[in-house]
Amino acid sequence: MGDGKPATIYDVAARAGVSKSLVSLVLQRSPRVSDQRRAAVLTAIQELDYRPSTAAVSLAGTRSRTVGVVLDDFRNQWFVDLLTGLREALQDQGHRLVVADRFLNTGLDASPVEGFLSMRVEGIVIAGEPDTDLAIPASMPVVIAGGRVSIPRADTVANDDRAGGGMAAEHLLALGHTRLGFVGASSAASKERRAGFEGAAAGAPAAGGRATVAVVVLPGEPTEEAGSRALGALLDEHPEVTAVFAANDVMALGALSELAERGLRVPEDVSVIGYDDTPVAATRYVGLTSIDDRSVEIGRGAGERLLARIADPGLAATESLVEPRLVARRTTAPR
Repeated sequence: MGDGKPATIYDVAARAGVSKSLVSLVLQRSPRVSDQRRAAVLTAIQELDYRPSTAAVSLAGTRSRTVGVVLDDFRNQWFVDLLTGLREALQDQGHRLVVADRFLNTGLDASPVEGFLSMRVEGIVIAGEPDTDLAIPASMPVVIAGGRVSIPRADTVANDDRAGGGMAAEHLLALGHTRLGFVGASSAASKERRAGFEGAAAGAPAAGGRATVAVVVLPGEPTEEAGSRALGALLDEHPEVTAVFAANDVMALGALSELAERGLRVPEDVSVIGYDDTPVAATRYVGLTSIDDRSVEIGRGAGERLLARIADPGLAATESLVEPRLVARRTTAPR
């Protein structure tokens, strides 16, 4: 606008020669608008550099075309690929993502779901394990992406963590390691990965005798600091361990730091394998062997399932598991 003030929806309507309601319909991508009038409104929006308010559009119509995403922790790079897959599934339908960290405002005693409801989101994706105190209305479409803790009426799209843990054990056994270690946290995913790892190690013959698995699981989140502390405790009790599986890449980074501080070489002295195949694992500096949880596919599947649930809220809840795959890099080597 010439006076320096941002353009309003009324300015767009006046420039296009249409009503404010018709501008709202265009913003909502309604098929009820003729091509000629739609073109006039879009031209006016471009000429006036109009930036519509998502909240205002939502209140003016029946759909916000907005999806809320609750993350466990922004620091965990696992969410990068998950959000990529979500965006790919939702953008073709004109849906936008609004992301909140469930720990970000804990000091304010505020739930991210409350903010999403005030924005009139059409659905919610919980990326990770849901809290029981999220208080999501029964009418709200919900999909859990990546977590293995179910809640009523919610679909789940997750990685097959138990199969991935088995892959980690099979990889280390094939390299000749028989003294294995596992470091994890109290999350459901960590428990599943540990179960798969121990099951594969116990069920497979290994060179030099049956394989053993030493385990240290710390309460709380699977952080880098937890990975360092857990590995330190494991090596103090079991210095014979030659290969370690960490519940995720973040804990694996902590394990690598602890090994460096103890003067142990990776992989010459101890092999390390993580989980999630996050971007940092693939960097040449780290080169971490990891189990790819295929989080892009998980995000894409969660987005597709959420769209289906938005279209038909009465759909029965389902669980879909995505098969992981091993990505071998330089942190694992023969014993």
